[in-house]
Amino acid sequence: MSRLVVVSNRVAQPHETKAGGLATAMQAMLAERGGIWFGWDGEVVAEPGPLHHDERGRVLYATFDLNQQDYDEFYAGFSNRVLWPLFHYRPDLVDFHRGTYAGYQRVNALYATRLLPLIKAGDLIWIHDYHLIPLAAELRRLGVSNRIGFFLHTPLPAVELLRTLPCHNELMEGFQAYDVVGLQTEPDLHALHEYYVQTLNARVRGEWLRMPNGRRFDTGAFPISIDTETIARQAEKAVGLPAMDRLYDSLSGRALVIGVDRLDYSKGLPARFEAFGRLLEHNKSLHGRVTMLQIAPPSRTEVPEYKKIRAELEQMAGHINGLYAAPDWIPIRYVNRAIPQALLAGYYRAAQVALVTPLRDGMNLVAKEYVASQDPEDPGVLVLSRFAGAALEMEAALQVNPFDQEEIAEAMARALHMSRAERRVRWQVMMEQLRHRDITAWRESFLDRLTERKLLPAQIGRSA
Repeated sequence: MSRLVVVSNRVAQPHETKAGGLATAMQAMLAERGGIWFGWDGEVVAEPGPLHHDERGRVLYATFDLNQQDYDEFYAGFSNRVLWPLFHYRPDLVDFHRGTYAGYQRVNALYATRLLPLIKAGDLIWIHDYHLIPLAAELRRLGVSNRIGFFLHTPLPAVELLRTLPCHNELMEGFQAYDVVGLQTEPDLHALHEYYVQTLNARVRGEWLRMPNGRRFDTGAFPISIDTETIARQAEKAVGLPAMDRLYDSLSGRALVIGVDRLDYSKGLPARFEAFGRLLEHNKSLHGRVTMLQIAPPSRTEVPEYKKIRAELEQMAGHINGLYAAPDWIPIRYVNRAIPQALLAGYYRAAQVALVTPLRDGMNLVAKEYVASQDPEDPGVLVLSRFAGAALEMEAALQVNPFDQEEIAEAMARALHMSRAERRVRWQVMMEQLRHRDITAWRESFLDRLTERKLLPAQIGRSA
């Protein structure tokens, strides 16, 4: 079995207690196969030094620091003020500067030169996400011939939107250096194919792309998932925790509507708050009987758009609570800090409704975690945005347009009044899917493709 080299912008190190499902899956896979997890350690220093090494069993965690310029241009600049909004269909928020793009290229070259000494013949290299699209091309320039795979965790927008990026051609050409490029959904895969056919004159047959120069690479949709059984066990174990007792006591028998999102403009949080306000406006019988808990840990606090949305949400929560609160009831509980996963699973289980209403999302694992956490005898209801990748797999959720506050409010009302029989049927359909396509199936399907990719058939047909 080949050794695995995982590369990501940030490395989830073994001592970190807040590692999510993806980190847990990667750590388990690396422990099984042996390998390296390589990337930035999150530190910004004046003079970056040598690599930091932390070896645990068969896994080497290799990390490095960035200087302030690299952080500003590569991470805060091009990655999060250009690619993130563009890939989430917000070209109005794109802040493109040639200097930050140069920094993005420079830091990808830095990743390559620092990673090169760690690579051995026969290693499989798996690179993750939009921060590192050019990395394979940089490694190829240094002579790396290993098989290299890439997985994009965000959506990939349509060709017309990609072309608004001044450097789109150079950026997108970087995918050619990979052996396998994985995306979340079939629409994302179609977007990649359409870009290559229309812009780079590629030819496509099945999931293979072939360039005019003869270069060819494989592509596929690999919807990411969760460790379904582990989350289900965590939720069951959380029932008796003191923190859960305090939550139940504070609710006093009220229904709980939960939202859990990183504080980000792509998550549709203002529209969600507005929808909850409309639910209370149109359903006076729910006053004092339902509480919304929104957990939204802050991120990228240096980006102006994130400061703006935080202030907006605080104002909206205050306004709704001011209109409807009673001495013994606060309609919206707004929490700006992370909750440990083991406790969060218990919160999911306690909630009659989950609101997962991003304006656009690559997948959204909160939707899947909520379903996995439910009591099979009395499950809650998932209200899910049609524009989350998860919607393609979770058709039994109540799917909504996240731009339509009235539709979200109506879905919440329907969920709160749904019969137990209907809730169980909907939950069983989604849970069966999650058991069949969990995080292990996701990672193995991608690595199988990378390991066993076959030769491209001789006849390549042009995309329809």
